[in-house]
Amino acid sequence: MANAWYSTSDLAACLHVDASTLRRWRTARPPQGPPFVSFSERVLMYSALDVEEWLHSHRTVPGREA
Repeated sequence: MANAWYSTSDLAACLHVDASTLRRWRTARPPQGPPFVSFSERVLMYSALDVEEWLHSHRTVPGREA
């Protein structure tokens, strides 16, 4: 994943979610989901490194107390 950038549709496919889910996460207050970079109103990209870090921070390890 390192050094790659994903569009909304690319990341949605990678995460097995609909692109509308990523849009909903971005527009939630406060924003949810992985960090993103807005190049313009219509062009948003996600750094693979940020996505990997975000996924790691949302990991659940069975058997561990919360």
